[in-house]
Amino acid sequence: MSEHHSHGHEHQHDHDHSHLSEMDARVRALESLLSEKGYIDPIALDLIVETYETRIGPQNGAHVVAKAWSDPDYFDWLIQDATAAIHSLGYASRQGEHMVAVANSSDVHHMVVCTLCSCYPWSVLGLPPTWYKSPPYRAKAVIDPRGVLEDFGIKLPKSRAVEVHDSTAETRYLVIPQRPGGTDGWDEKQLAKLVTRNSMIGTGFALDAKDVA
Repeated sequence: MSEHHSHGHEHQHDHDHSHLSEMDARVRALESLLSEKGYIDPIALDLIVETYETRIGPQNGAHVVAKAWSDPDYFDWLIQDATAAIHSLGYASRQGEHMVAVANSSDVHHMVVCTLCSCYPWSVLGLPPTWYKSPPYRAKAVIDPRGVLEDFGIKLPKSRAVEVHDSTAETRYLVIPQRPGGTDGWDEKQLAKLVTRNSMIGTGFALDAKDVA
């Protein structure tokens, strides 16, 4: 089955990418200055960033996915109106962007990219990983999504379609990974431990039940 590239809305960003680059440079310069003067510890700062990137943010998304896995009504709501469903759990974005949830199945695998910069659902996934912002990922995800998935160790059967969703300043995507087998009777807290950041971007699967049991 051929790949499908689902862009949802036309990719229009309302921010200036040269400005983002300039702002990033200014932040880095300020960080260096503060470090030199001893006001901040670079190692501590890195730990804070890592915490938001890999723990605090993704835990919000894991809660959303776990509730969707365990509550069919919430799953339906999430698919129909992800923005409202996610906000109902207390995760609201300051940017006010529209959220769209897409669910993986045995027929289709979803993957998210931002081809123009690095639009990303911070409210549910925290800080975007470095590779998500890299030009190689942004280009290859559209041209060769199966190749990207294989780079992440994900090999899909040819019968499973791949849909690539291009995030914008107005619309962000959350992938609902397939629920692992052997989790019948698990509560939301247990299920959330199976949900990884990459599985909610589409570059990974949820963990096996035996890995967290």
